[in-house]
Amino acid sequence: MASLPQNSVEDAYVQEVAGLKTQFDIFRFMKRVTEVYRSRAFMVLNLPPITSFDLQANTIITSWPAELLSIYDQEGLMVNSPVLRRLRTSTLPFLHDTSRANWVRDDGKTGVVATLFERFKMMRGAYFPTHEPSGARGAVSFAGDREPFTSVEMRELSYIAIHVFDRLAEIRNLDTRITDTLTDREIDCLNWTAAGKTSAEIAEILDLSEHTVNHYLNRATKKLDTVNRTQAVAKALRIGLIK
Repeated sequence: MASLPQNSVEDAYVQEVAGLKTQFDIFRFMKRVTEVYRSRAFMVLNLPPITSFDLQANTIITSWPAELLSIYDQEGLMVNSPVLRRLRTSTLPFLHDTSRANWVRDDGKTGVVATLFERFKMMRGAYFPTHEPSGARGAVSFAGDREPFTSVEMRELSYIAIHVFDRLAEIRNLDTRITDTLTDREIDCLNWTAAGKTSAEIAEILDLSEHTVNHYLNRATKKLDTVNRTQAVAKALRIGLIK
């Protein structure tokens, strides 16, 4: 990274982010950025309300190990998190080290957190407050066991974080508009396709002709901007249109 001027690094990444189409595209991009900056995992989250107890429920995309996330929530570590307290009271990027004395928790679980994150080699991290055009606040983080990020790296990652969070908001808004355009019958056909039913079987279930079922599925595929039924079902599941 040091061989490229700062603006070149930022501009190249921002241009790439602008062309990403799905949350999965952004997930892969963020995985690559995490590796480039020698970190172990990233997280993009909505800033949880004070009444929230579940980090996973507020996470948009992340590469945190599933076991780490599960233990974190089981131990109720979000409630008194000094990181979240800082994110709620400041819009400035900051570094965090679970072993530092000035990050002591109010609930006596400082040692639990330090041991947990050391186990997954994610003791040190950087946090970047962000927000959507609507004003909804969030954050992007990178964690690992490398040395603290330099001031140049913090500026680069902060710029990337802003654009990633904004692009995710655009994608979610687009997905919401797509959801609104699908009819109940199109959603029914997608649901039954996801359940493994053929067009003929769906036709019998819904009391329609097989031709009509195919018509609904073809329309749903086009509305979801996908190329076939398999992709349409996968996207419908991803955006919560079907379950």
